[in-house]
Amino acid sequence: MTVGKPETSGWDAITAEFERIYPDQKAPIHYGTIVPYELGGNDPLNGISIYDGGDFWHFVTYGLSELYEKESQDKEWSGFGYELTFKLKKGCYTPENEANELKCVAGLLQQIARITFKNGEIFQNNEYLYTGQTAGIDFEQKSPLTGFICINDPSVNTLETPNGRVEFIEMIGMTDAELKTLGSHDSVAEIYQKLGSDVTDYYRKSIV
Repeated sequence: MTVGKPETSGWDAITAEFERIYPDQKAPIHYGTIVPYELGGNDPLNGISIYDGGDFWHFVTYGLSELYEKESQDKEWSGFGYELTFKLKKGCYTPENEANELKCVAGLLQQIARITFKNGEIFQNNEYLYTGQTAGIDFEQKSPLTGFICINDPSVNTLETPNGRVEFIEMIGMTDAELKTLGSHDSVAEIYQKLGSDVTDYYRKSIV
């Protein structure tokens, strides 16, 4: 009996797009999921890759879109229609904590994806995620950043894969005070313009 190669066109499309951005990085840092979500695991994403953007680390998720065979009836969109990204500024943490910080971000992305998997909540451009927490989103929980805004990642192209379209929604860390000023798509777009960067710096000053 001959077993064919598993269908991985969705996964491969994401990897190909990030290799377009980072052509010299064929083996990025990768965190895989040990126990699949569909088998009772706690992490809905199949994996998270981390590319070296020079001054920042660029994270991308695998699992909110259809990575393997097409399963949904929606021919236009792949799975939930997007994957998450995040850019973490290098040096906004103590050097000895770098590995912990990378794992912390991966954990945050799993938590955000869990909201979509459990509640069906879709994160789109110019939306925000207010957590209400006082602890920072960094590993040491000392950062003033406690939540996120969502934008279309300007570095990454929307994909047309065999399983449908995939957008890349970037999460940017925001302070509690900043998040409390938001209430519409326009307000998110305005505060993103004021911020002037899509790279999350754990210890930047609040802009409000």
